[in-house]
Amino acid sequence: MTDPHPASAFLELAERGQQAWRRMAAQAQGVMDLAAARAIGLAANLPRLPESLPPPPPPPALFAAAAEYALDAAQRGALFLDIMRQAGNIFIAHEEAGCPPVLVFDYETLLDGRSLPRPVNYALVRILPGAGMPATDPALRPFVIVDPRAGHGAGIGGFKSDSQVGVALRRGHPVYFVIFFRDPEPGQTILDITAAEGAFLRLVRDRHPDAPKPVVIGNCQGGWAVMMLGSAEPDLVGPLVLNGAPLSYWAGEKGRNPMRYLGGLAGGGWPAALLADLGNGRFDGANLVLNFEALSPATTWFRKYWDLYEKADHEGPRFLEFERWWGGFFLMNRDEIGWIVDNLFIGDRFAQGALAAPEQGRFDMRAVRSPVIVFASAGDNITPPGQALRWIADVYGDEREIRARGQTIVYLLHEEIGHLGIFVSGKVARKEHSEIATTLEMIEAVAPGLYEMVITEEGGGNAPYAVELVERKMSDIRALAGEADNHAFPAVAQISELGQAIYDTAVSPLVRATATEAGAELRRQLHPLRLRRTLVSDRNPFLAWVAPAAEIARRHRAPAAADNPFLAWERVFADAVEEGITRWREAQEAVAEIAFHAVYGGLAALGIGARAPARAAAEGQEAALLEEAAGRAERLAPLGGYAEAVVRMLVLLAEARGAVRRSRLERSSALLTTEEPFRSLSPERRQEMIREQTLIVALQPALALESLPLLLPEEEDRRRAMAAVEGVAGPEEELGEHARAMLARQRAVLGLSGAEEAAAPATRRE
Repeated sequence: MTDPHPASAFLELAERGQQAWRRMAAQAQGVMDLAAARAIGLAANLPRLPESLPPPPPPPALFAAAAEYALDAAQRGALFLDIMRQAGNIFIAHEEAGCPPVLVFDYETLLDGRSLPRPVNYALVRILPGAGMPATDPALRPFVIVDPRAGHGAGIGGFKSDSQVGVALRRGHPVYFVIFFRDPEPGQTILDITAAEGAFLRLVRDRHPDAPKPVVIGNCQGGWAVMMLGSAEPDLVGPLVLNGAPLSYWAGEKGRNPMRYLGGLAGGGWPAALLADLGNGRFDGANLVLNFEALSPATTWFRKYWDLYEKADHEGPRFLEFERWWGGFFLMNRDEIGWIVDNLFIGDRFAQGALAAPEQGRFDMRAVRSPVIVFASAGDNITPPGQALRWIADVYGDEREIRARGQTIVYLLHEEIGHLGIFVSGKVARKEHSEIATTLEMIEAVAPGLYEMVITEEGGGNAPYAVELVERKMSDIRALAGEADNHAFPAVAQISELGQAIYDTAVSPLVRATATEAGAELRRQLHPLRLRRTLVSDRNPFLAWVAPAAEIARRHRAPAAADNPFLAWERVFADAVEEGITRWREAQEAVAEIAFHAVYGGLAALGIGARAPARAAAEGQEAALLEEAAGRAERLAPLGGYAEAVVRMLVLLAEARGAVRRSRLERSSALLTTEEPFRSLSPERRQEMIREQTLIVALQPALALESLPLLLPEEEDRRRAMAAVEGVAGPEEELGEHARAMLARQRAVLGLSGAEEAAAPATRRE
């Protein structure tokens, strides 16, 4: 049947063409603007000559300084090579031992995942307290730590005393660690691992029936793993702590976060499948580690080793301690790395709400009911704040939906620490991880919502730091996440799917047919990161002289004087090399970023990968949810008694102030757990009460206040409730104007004057 209106069809086609042309023009302009901005930035950061150099001394002194420096440099060179030789030997011994966990604590294995119905190369171990640590209390909340399996082995969360493990043990908490072995079990999948971690958590719950639900800490890749577990089995987990966990892989800032472009620049997910096929069905984690190193080549390929050479007298133990973990490379099955790349790195399906499995159904982060604490750092170039936080804005419409669902999300930002420092820095362990662990017990007493944890060095008494939970809005998350226009990334996902289909059909069968385990192992041993270590070890007969030379250097060590001019020139040389590599990296990243947006942004402008944003698709559901929640809040507002009234009054006070200090959290937690009628309530009922009253305050604020007299009909109960709330609030002079006004409004609606309340028999907790 012909179109009765050919002119209208032509006009519609022309309009579509014009729209496509406008999109292409806007995309081209955006790429040119990006190129100009990157060029200006690179020009502003061109390497500069040092401002001052020490003048050379007169010739006699110069010759003496040169001789002194030459001896010092030669001795440091021998010590440096010997440390590198020891690192090579440690690497070989670690590999031969099967790459055991690098935990500094003793442990016992409770459940080996290789014995499960669906075997996986994971296991649950119990950490044994070290010397000088208190015995663990089985009634305290257990801590379960899940380390990242992203190329390296397990144990980084507890590879020294000042660590996540040490923080929990020193407080008497039982600590469990999820470790994994070098080689995956045949056929294991990411979903099998999620099921195994569920079995581990059930065992921990069975071992501590009288304790609260365990805290589950996920480091980096372990973060999205525990979020999957929390989505699949929300009743199994307590608070979730996500440290440097990349849950929104598309998020980031232009000019700052280059790793998210890697999948598109590589052509999609098929290169990972090719490497796994060449590995006879197993992907070598050393490839991931090489990618990490390439993000900061000035540090990982030069400065780290230069610092070791410069401080060879005392830097060896620290270097070798870390190298034991950094040099342990683990393997993944082809299906595992393919699932990760397709669903997370490229597809971003978890944050978009599209991650699903045949048996588990859809993994929806909104199903998580326990509080979620996110720790990110602005200095992290592997998991920048946008990737750690953007999922909040992708999953929830706004902060009202978070409250309506009874969820509590707290994020904590560090200004400068790098990715690994989040897990391994002793300073971070003593401050951020320690304060997170201390505050966890009280976060469940705070009203649901979105908060930022702010730690300041203003603590008093036994508390070295002051902690405050400050209410935030979704706009704060979007500002931290960087660019919101991600049209290029869906194009990457679609091109990746096409490339993967072509590879699986035309190339993979040929590669698999020719791959052997012997050839795969040879490729692994020849990987640059392994070869670099085995060549500088006792396996290399040409380095037999290194150990004796280093011993001679130690016995006759003659360091150069601190004012030796050659040492100053040496530092200038090292700084120049580091800066040169940094500028080369920045130029390379600029070219890659421009190419990414030019190619995939252009494809997106043509309609490739176009799809409705996840937020737009869910707007109708969110509006219905909020409408239903508002109706429920209206029905609940006049219901309840003393307990409900006190909780509501506390929520109203916190809402008015906009932030909650740890001291008030402590008083609130003490009230809700040690005083009647709260003490007789189960933890689940207390949590449900806090959620209900927060819902009422968030969606029916006027009714929440006006209906308080219905919950407290007796004057004695009103006085008692007001005294309890004032006790939690603390001295009024320490409250802000809005909080004092809310207290006055609560007194007025309950018919209590300030003078009458001051005369009440209840005492105020300070």
